[in-house]
Amino acid sequence: MESFIDENFLLETEYAQELYHNYAKSMPIIDFHCHLAVEDIANDRRFSNLTEIWIHGDHYKWRAMRALGIKEKYITGESSDEEKFLKWASTIPYALRNPLYHWSHLELERYFGITEILNNESAKRIYDQCNKLLSTPEYSARNLLKKMKVEVVCTSDDPVDDLRYHKQIAGEGFEIKILPTFRPDQLLGIEKEGFKDYIQKLSNISEIEVTDFVSLQQATESRIDYFHEAGCRLSDHGLDYACAEDFTEDELNEIVKKKLQNKELNASEVLIYKSGLLYFMGKYYAEKKWIMQLHLGPIRDNNSRLLNKLGANAGVDSIGDFQQARPLAKFMDSLDKTDSLPKTILYNVNPADNEVMATMAGNYMSDTEKGKIQHGAAWWFLDQKDGIERQLDAISNMGLISCFVGMLTDSRSLLSYPRHEYFRRVLCNLFGNDIENKAMPADMEWIGKIVEDICYRNAKEYFNFPEK
Repeated sequence: MESFIDENFLLETEYAQELYHNYAKSMPIIDFHCHLAVEDIANDRRFSNLTEIWIHGDHYKWRAMRALGIKEKYITGESSDEEKFLKWASTIPYALRNPLYHWSHLELERYFGITEILNNESAKRIYDQCNKLLSTPEYSARNLLKKMKVEVVCTSDDPVDDLRYHKQIAGEGFEIKILPTFRPDQLLGIEKEGFKDYIQKLSNISEIEVTDFVSLQQATESRIDYFHEAGCRLSDHGLDYACAEDFTEDELNEIVKKKLQNKELNASEVLIYKSGLLYFMGKYYAEKKWIMQLHLGPIRDNNSRLLNKLGANAGVDSIGDFQQARPLAKFMDSLDKTDSLPKTILYNVNPADNEVMATMAGNYMSDTEKGKIQHGAAWWFLDQKDGIERQLDAISNMGLISCFVGMLTDSRSLLSYPRHEYFRRVLCNLFGNDIENKAMPADMEWIGKIVEDICYRNAKEYFNFPEK
């Protein structure tokens, strides 16, 4: 059966079609948040088969397969890659109205030219055809990025990473910027097992012995400087909610000393530590003119059985219902009071927080730069048509959608870049429907410019990426 995806997929009006084809479609991609393995790009990896590049590590697909009752051996277990792919193909017909149905067929068509529906009947044929193409040099990691007109990729990297692969890529003069992002989740996780061992790694790589909060701060700033030299201009934090407890330096020093002596911390001490570290990092990001990203609201690793078996990122996370507004406002205000609030992107995983984030962004804008605080793209469980539309509506109603820096992949797969196309089609359809319904003038040149800005130029202006 031929694919339902034609040139006007998701474009319901002639206005939407004109906006997409004449303005959005040709824009390059700035992927300012993803989880790609930079080693794969550095080594220009060639993938052995479609499962290896498409299913390994993709917890979106794993969740769908588990919902059908497919045995774990065909998802993350010992079955062959071909068996795993065939099970995924058998899942696709049952994934109607899930974004995976759209994404999967877009990816097959855009990368491999496959225009038939994936199902049990077509699975083996599609698998063999894709594997044949993947064996060619044109389907190496770097060429897959070039195929999608990617201009910048920002990976997610731990503060103790030596960034050797980013340096290798930069030294080779690869035309796409592959830049690190400072992701200090382990550094913030003082309540987690292994924190003391992690601090020892930080001490070793920074050559600053961490014995209290002051030395921890010095070591952290040293790593931020190191990342900056490697081209990093963004930080990223995966948080339940922003932490904004009052603290003193003496309290912070005592909490770190206590943890390093293997003493138990109470919940209040954990929050005080996180609040102090977030505040000091935020101030330093502002000094470095970095962008701070806050990913807020998920409950991670809910299924302890699968967590113990597979480790983190097993696909057992969900939307949380934490209070976001008050601590976030206190955190941002504490930095803003001393003119130390960096450019910030706020992402919510709970759709109930769309308006919270959109209005919070408006509280801390600047009179010297456009769109300083951003309500970030629909994220994780929300990066589907309905979630994208709701996020765009919140920005439009409570801010200026014309200042929005647009979409990202947030993906571990090199085949995920059609998600930018998906977003652009949804965006153009939203504008096209407004024009059709007389809620917006049919000024295609001006609205086309706004579309291009959202798809590319706003991000190009917002992120102060280093020149090559």
